[in-house]
Amino acid sequence: MHFDKTGYSFEQLIELYTHMLRSRMIEEKMLVLLRQGKVSKWFSGIGQEAIAIGATLALDKDEYIMPMHRNLGVFTARGIPFDKLFLQWQGKKEGFSKGRERSFHFGTNDYHICGMISHLGPQLAIADGIALAHKLKNEKKIALAFTGEGGTSEGDFHEALNVAAVWDLPVIFLIENNGYGLSTPTKEQYACKQLSDRAIGYGMKGITIEGNNILEVHSAIKEAREYCSSQQKPMLIECKTFRMRGHEEASGVKYVPKELFEKWEKRDPVRRYEEYLLEQNVLSQFVIKNIREEIQEEIEAGIKKGFTAKVIEPDTNEEVNDVFAPFDNKPIQPESDKKSEKKFIQAISDGLRQSMQQHPDLIVMGQDIAEYGGAFKVTEGFVDEFGRERIRNTPICESAIVGAALGLSIKKHKAVMEMQFADFVTVGFNQIVNNLAKIHYRWGQNADVVVRMPTGAGVGAGPFHSQSNETWFTHTAGLKVVYPSTPEDAKGLLIAAINDPNPVMYFEHKALYRSISGMVPDDYYTIEIGKARQVQEGEDISIITYGSGVHWATKYAQEHTDLSFDIVDLRSLSPIDYDAIQASVERTGKVLILHEDNLFGGIGGEISAWITEHCFHLLDAPIIRCASMDTPIPFALELEQNFLAKSRLHESVQKLVNY
Repeated sequence: MHFDKTGYSFEQLIELYTHMLRSRMIEEKMLVLLRQGKVSKWFSGIGQEAIAIGATLALDKDEYIMPMHRNLGVFTARGIPFDKLFLQWQGKKEGFSKGRERSFHFGTNDYHICGMISHLGPQLAIADGIALAHKLKNEKKIALAFTGEGGTSEGDFHEALNVAAVWDLPVIFLIENNGYGLSTPTKEQYACKQLSDRAIGYGMKGITIEGNNILEVHSAIKEAREYCSSQQKPMLIECKTFRMRGHEEASGVKYVPKELFEKWEKRDPVRRYEEYLLEQNVLSQFVIKNIREEIQEEIEAGIKKGFTAKVIEPDTNEEVNDVFAPFDNKPIQPESDKKSEKKFIQAISDGLRQSMQQHPDLIVMGQDIAEYGGAFKVTEGFVDEFGRERIRNTPICESAIVGAALGLSIKKHKAVMEMQFADFVTVGFNQIVNNLAKIHYRWGQNADVVVRMPTGAGVGAGPFHSQSNETWFTHTAGLKVVYPSTPEDAKGLLIAAINDPNPVMYFEHKALYRSISGMVPDDYYTIEIGKARQVQEGEDISIITYGSGVHWATKYAQEHTDLSFDIVDLRSLSPIDYDAIQASVERTGKVLILHEDNLFGGIGGEISAWITEHCFHLLDAPIIRCASMDTPIPFALELEQNFLAKSRLHESVQKLVNY
């Protein structure tokens, strides 16, 4: 291993050494505590310290890093006190996540670190979003994301690198190639000679460096940072290294040939660099002894603080309240009474346009949304008004764009992402339910993201363009789900969703786009998320519904005037307006829950259970659910009409009438 200290002062050389030694000594102490049963789990980075330390110290302190679970050096090199880290690892309230996360699954804006989730690839796209924010503000800053050689096999790796290359984003993607993804060797992970060769396929620069050489890592990252910043382009760096422990301590190392340990022991990054500095008279044994003693004191003090910290006393209200970032949801009233008749889709477009005007930091992203105006023309003409920097066509990579939207949020931008069809959300599902939904609860970072979801059947689009999948997201704590049925609500709820600093899934029914019109305020206004709309009051039967179901119910009521229907449009599925539901049950005593989604697992089951639990004494009949068939959505119009809930609405009503 060749060290080149050209350009480094003695102080800089010692600083690099001290940071690596601190990381090593903390790890060694944690392994002792693990064997003693005093800590529960540990992912060791012993043998890889040079990468985390070299990369972190090569960046500006206000440049974000997306580390992984073996990158202790990122946290210590950013100056996070060890006692605070130990409190985090011990699951104490005084840690970074109030005991809700373990090890390195946390972030901190104070130190410009965005913590990973257990899925290895999603943090790469977050780096894209942060870099995009830098680019839009012309800040000449970069973002750096770590991954392992195993993580490069994930689709998120491809998507993030492709977006960064297409958008010319200043991102460093740093691969720690340590030979194994848990027990799977690199020969079973990829077939190319070296992972940096993949860079050319994305149209970006790529290099492979010696990951155990702290000076090589630090110099290479500094040069890469300058390149990415000045050229406004991404770069892929592969660091060759080896982990000297198991994937985590419980997994052991029996799957690793003994000769590999012997080979890499000779390349130990801390020991070899220490020997070099002694040879160069930069260090002496006396200086090393003093550095070690100082670090040891820091470690022992931190451990004492961690072990003496109070056991968490759960506060249920705090747990629930921390799921979402605080937000005053009070409705904004239009400044005038002026209204215009608009189709459903025009109201959505109007709400999005006025939000763009209201929020200069709002970025809209999606496939074909720029000059083409989107698949349904919601953003037609937006490029001329707001420019391509804010109205951004994306590659076909839903996961990366959701992740980029989260990255924008970390840098205080708002983001709206259009899923071309709600069905396509499946390829971005992980980012939504595990990153967007959980990030505020985990470490207090909000996700100021709206995902627009063109949804629903009735247009003969078949099983992959017509699904009702809103219930997937109502099950996930941390997401708000809205589903308007009228043009006025479509505009007001969209603006409200964009104003809300929390992630909102905004469902817009395709069959309503051009078939429904209504009077819509011309001015900027909001409708409170979580408040239902009383469509009409009645005495005989309550119909609780949303989306297209509102129009089915209204039409049915008009055709059956012998019955008095109380119709409630939920508008919001998470949170749900239970007060409105209870009031409706009180008026009629008979309840029909109507929705386009499949019967089994639909929101109707949850509402029915709530009514049974809280309003049983008000019921005069069993609750009836009317929903679509438990099959995929067929293509032929005759089959589709048979599939939809409205084909069984009359039968469901009669069950209640005849009870």
